[in-house]
Amino acid sequence: MENLSRRKALSLGVALGLVGVANPARAWAAAPGAQGAAATGPEWIWDSAADPLMAKMITGGHVPAINTAWASWVNNNDPLPSGVPAEFNAYLRQWTRNDQPLPSGLPADVRDFMESARRLPSWADAGKLAAAARFTTKKGIYTGALYGLGSGLMSTAIPREARAVYYSKGGADMKDRIAKTAQLGYDVGDLDAYRPSGGMIVTAVKTRMVHAAVRHLLPQSPGWDRTSGGQTIPISQADVMVTWHSLATFVMRKLRDWRVPVTTAESEGFLHVWQVTAHMLGVLDEYIPASWAEAESQSRQVLDPVLASTPEGNELTDVLLDIVAELDAGLTRPLINAFARYTLGDRTGDLIGLDREPFWQPLISGAWPLLVAFREGLIPLPLIPQAAWTVEEALRKFVLLYLSEGRGIHIEIPDANRPS
Repeated sequence: MENLSRRKALSLGVALGLVGVANPARAWAAAPGAQGAAATGPEWIWDSAADPLMAKMITGGHVPAINTAWASWVNNNDPLPSGVPAEFNAYLRQWTRNDQPLPSGLPADVRDFMESARRLPSWADAGKLAAAARFTTKKGIYTGALYGLGSGLMSTAIPREARAVYYSKGGADMKDRIAKTAQLGYDVGDLDAYRPSGGMIVTAVKTRMVHAAVRHLLPQSPGWDRTSGGQTIPISQADVMVTWHSLATFVMRKLRDWRVPVTTAESEGFLHVWQVTAHMLGVLDEYIPASWAEAESQSRQVLDPVLASTPEGNELTDVLLDIVAELDAGLTRPLINAFARYTLGDRTGDLIGLDREPFWQPLISGAWPLLVAFREGLIPLPLIPQAAWTVEEALRKFVLLYLSEGRGIHIEIPDANRPS
């Protein structure tokens, strides 16, 4: 258990992972699935700024897969390949830091969008973002475990998310797909996430453009169209917030369940960094919860009722668990199943097909609270949080390197769906 909790749970969490708001979030006008006169609210809002741009880039042939010459360029400090027309994703590779100018050569309308999208909201609070960074240095082991063997697996029980992943281009190479999700999870928890030297603004804007590209492409997939349940365009604002709750709200709920001490400043900071992230992903401020109480209420409305089993979700679950086991042969599937059930609960565990483990489940249920109590007893000691963060940060980077197979992680705009 010490090996699982300290050495792997945090790093796997990052690998498997998607604000004092000016106006408090209102109740959603209609629950997902409403039709006719009730068809208002975030279920029927997408991204009016990004969607037409990405559709134009794809239909204009500007986003093909990077060819051999561009694939050889993996170090941002190396000169660009000469004599080869630059493709859109190659331009995006050049942009890696929040304070970095956008690459030259981008189409004017795309550049204008990216310049606008990269601006933090006026209500972003540097003090709260700093508190979020302090929270991560102290509680990263828990958030990592919850993002990975919690939120990451829960995503396979969210039918729309599971099917969108499965039938999109990323569904054909889940290690690569997880690596890119890991990058977002790593950046949002980075100490410099939204500071000039960080990378979360870059990651959020690129992810927002990926979502727009998938909205254009996925309706062309026969597999997704057959299983979409009548949704004509994927990844609505409601869908983004469902995923948001499977991350932020779920993690804070479990920290309370596990009796992990969290100060008011840390709690508000963690909420704030996720509020800013929702805004940067294109969610309208009015749909972003203004407090943890609102987040819990909204989660019960939009996340809890939609959890369900799907063939696509079950297949993705198996792939994810195999990748976790591959990272460390010592983490056997029974142990992973048991810890995931402890994290998610039996209802979600049954939905995604996790085996019940009569030996491991009682052991983990008894040992994990003791581990939390032991760790929190050490936290007040001088230098312990900094030392723990240094070790856990090194492990996180190792997992990212493993998932990217040493090639680096690049969030890129897709130009096709999953091959049939």
